[in-house]
This record gives sequence, C-alpha cells and structure tokens, in this order.
Amino acid sequence: MDLGFGGEVSDYYQRYRRGYPDAVPDAIVRTFGLSRDDLVLDLGCGTGQLTFPVAERVGDVLGVDPEPDMLLRARATAIERGAGNVGWMLGADTDIPALGRLLGRPIAAVTIGQALHWMDHEALFRSLVPLLRGGGGVAVVANGTPLWSQDTGWSQALRVMLEDWLGTELTRTCGTDEATRQRYRESLVDSGFVVSEESVEYSSELDLEQIVGGVLSAMSVDRLPAPGQRAAFAGQVHAALREHRPFVEHVRVRTLLGRVAE
Repeated sequence: MDLGFGGEVSDYYQRYRRGYPDAVPDAIVRTFGLSRDDLVLDLGCGTGQLTFPVAERVGDVLGVDPEPDMLLRARATAIERGAGNVGWMLGADTDIPALGRLLGRPIAAVTIGQALHWMDHEALFRSLVPLLRGGGGVAVVANGTPLWSQDTGWSQALRVMLEDWLGTELTRTCGTDEATRQRYRESLVDSGFVVSEESVEYSSELDLEQIVGGVLSAMSVDRLPAPGQRAAFAGQVHAALREHRPFVEHVRVRTLLGRVAE
C-alpha cells in the first residue's frame, strides 16, 4: 500500500510533525496495565513520534508502517538514541492477523497515532481482539487538528492560501473530527472493547518554518512542490500569514482507549 509519503515527505515528517505530551503514553500504560514484560505494537508508526515515548515505558515495541522511508528514518533515530527495545516492520493494518501469528506472544496494546483514517478500522478492531492479552487493548490517538483547520486567524489564512496553491478544497480532517471519532468509538464497542477517553490540551507558538514544514509533511509526494518551487511556496505562506502573528495553536490530543476483558 503506497500512500505517497516517502522520500522528502518522510524527512519533513520526521522533523516537523508534533510529538506527544507525556500524558498520552502515561494514560496508555495506566489503562492497559503495561509493564516491562509487555509487547506493544505501534501501527502506522511513521518515523516514531509515538513509538519512542511508549518504548520508554514498556518492554518491547514493534513499529509497523507501509512506507519504507518512514521506517528507515525511524530506525536511524532508534540507533542514535540507543533504543534497543524497538523493532521495525514494513506492513499495514491488513497484515495484522498474520503478524499476530508470527509474533508468538500476546500483544499487550496496539497504538495508532493519527493514522487510523488510512485503515479499515472496523476490520482492524475485530482482528485485534484475539491477539491481545487479557486487559490489553487499542489506543487511537488524535494528535490535534491539522494546521490549516484550526479556529484562528492565521490558520484560516493558511487554508485559503493552500486551497489556492493546490487548486482544491481541503476537507480531510485526518480522523480528528467528532463524527469520525464517534464512528471509531462505536466500532470499538461493536468489536467487544470497553471504551474510555483521555484528553490533554496545550498551546504552542509556532514560527513560519514550523508551519511550512508541517504543511509539507502532510503532502503526498505527487503534491509536494518541486525543489525549485519550495522558496516560492514558503514565500506565499509568509505573505498570507504576515498580518496574523503570533502563530499560536491550541492542541487537543484525544485518546480513545478500547480495553478487552481480563
């Protein structure tokens, strides 16, 4: 499954994507009773934004992603950090049943950080139930709304500029909208999970480089401005946002926690 997030997009992703507040992995550990004996699967791991903080709290983490370049960058980061309890595997949500049989041990938890919108969540949730140890579960994390979809003047100006540049309306919410979150919750319940939710909010001031890099990290390779157009693209972002300083974003990180019986 090629989602078009290889090459330079992976570089932007690693450098500019938001990390996760400590409250997120702490809630996952607390809800599922995770320990140094447990294996966690981080599905759609990207370059490891959620993988590494979870790995600091449990025994082993396996990061799975369909994009080889994402995994290459994640692996390099793991080596730099000396994270010896993290492994990486090329795969997608459709590979989970076979992967569960190959692992040879129960999975304590599966984390999915802002990636479920690329997956068949109903089939995935059903396939995970027999692979999880008692009391384990699934954590579906929405790491704030996209930069161009926030309720601020600078975000609205960015959206107008991007829609003009791309020639299309931006409608994707990356699974952060309330209707989609409710569908995820209902699917978890239908699959036999007991569901709770944790939420943490914070504010962060961005600079223009972070905004441009964050936007480029969300583009597929075929939409990424050519190298010769990057300066012009950045210039248009700067011009569109010039009157809207400071660039403060209010991030609400929401985690759906689906737990199976002991």
